[in-house]
Amino acid sequence: MTARPAWAGRNYTLLTAAAVVTGLGNSGALIAAAFAVLALGGDGTDVGLVAAARTVPLVVFLLVGGAVADRLPRHRVMVAANALNCVSQGVFAALVLSGDARLWQMAVLSALGGTGHAFFAPAAEGMVLASVDGRQAGRAFAVFRMGVNGAAIGGAALGGALIAAVGPGWVLAVDAAAFAVAGALRAFLDLRGMPERQAGGGLLGDLRDGWREVAGRPWLWAVVAQFSVVNAVVAAAEAVYGPQVAAEHLGGARPWGLALAAFGAGTVLGGLLMTRWRPRRILLTGALCVFPLALPSAALAVPLSAGWLAAVMFATGVALEVFGVTWMLALHQEVPEEKFSRVSAYDWLGSVALVPVATAAAGPVEAAVGRSAALWGCSALVLLLTAAVLCVPDVRHLVRRDGSASPAAAGEAAVSGAAATAGTAAATGVPGAAGPPEAAGPQPTVKAPPGGSGEGSASVS
Repeated sequence: MTARPAWAGRNYTLLTAAAVVTGLGNSGALIAAAFAVLALGGDGTDVGLVAAARTVPLVVFLLVGGAVADRLPRHRVMVAANALNCVSQGVFAALVLSGDARLWQMAVLSALGGTGHAFFAPAAEGMVLASVDGRQAGRAFAVFRMGVNGAAIGGAALGGALIAAVGPGWVLAVDAAAFAVAGALRAFLDLRGMPERQAGGGLLGDLRDGWREVAGRPWLWAVVAQFSVVNAVVAAAEAVYGPQVAAEHLGGARPWGLALAAFGAGTVLGGLLMTRWRPRRILLTGALCVFPLALPSAALAVPLSAGWLAAVMFATGVALEVFGVTWMLALHQEVPEEKFSRVSAYDWLGSVALVPVATAAAGPVEAAVGRSAALWGCSALVLLLTAAVLCVPDVRHLVRRDGSASPAAAGEAAVSGAAATAGTAAATGVPGAAGPPEAAGPQPTVKAPPGGSGEGSASVS
């Protein structure tokens, strides 16, 4: 009897193991980076500046990263990004441990992490899909996401305990080691049989080609446009307003942390559900599951008690994980493999571009209309935009084609090599949708990369 399912081939196992390792390291590293800034005498503004230093290069380089990942072997791009993040986190850890770290140094190192993330994310999304067998894609992705989400929950708890015990510098050092391990695992991917890519018409030509792929699919650009706003308002609600509500009405950081943990537990249950459930209208199912994303903001606006808030967050996590799986199945089925990373880059860009703007504007909006009104506004935007997406016919009618030679699958099947022909075709999850765990940072949506100081994902277009 084998220790893993027949469909979990070599590539799938390596990719999943690497994602879990970096998920464990990065979940603690984000907390450690914030505490390292505070330990230097910094304040909330300084923590925000270091976080912004990660986000800006991510936004700037995402499209370039997508084009590069469609030109070069994707696993090499992933390993190079892992190496960059290993070095940047290692230097970050050494500076913190030495006691001589400066804020500008932390910002520069965080920017390097964001740059690595910009190249890693599109490459990873295309690479992991290249090991998916269409008949097992949903189950494999759900199992992958369960591992990633479980690692994020455990890593955050372990990281917090280690920070209290030995300080943030050692947690950052562990994260650097996690990147080294992940890069080594990804270097062993079996790419025999991967079709050679033809050179395109230059970087700008590749970007234009990727945009045409997005613009030519109403369902794709509609969901990307939807989440450009949805991710932004959810980030503002849960990163800015949530801690304030918790401090004033719920009893402090502990109940807020429990609520976020409940969201993570919900994503694990959602992943388990999707190992069994195979909805036919994948985009319609996913879009309906976005409606619950309005609930956390509404719960904070009331505000509900800590117990009810945790219940709301748990249910939202379940629903959003269903969306994450169905969204990536749709991309895998409909987007040609040779253009996948370029399309993924536009998806990621739409998911993260407005998040810094929304979090920066959250304070002034609260001052202008009040916190409760701002939170109700966040909920209303989620509901209105989701309803608008359901008006797109392709969203309602796109169906799952099990066993068919989808544009992506046609070029991807060879990646599994001999394992595929033996009935052990690799299948994997998609970090882009949920965000690869490579860059740490709690994000309550499936279509936002986790940000953080890590590599270069998201959960969860």
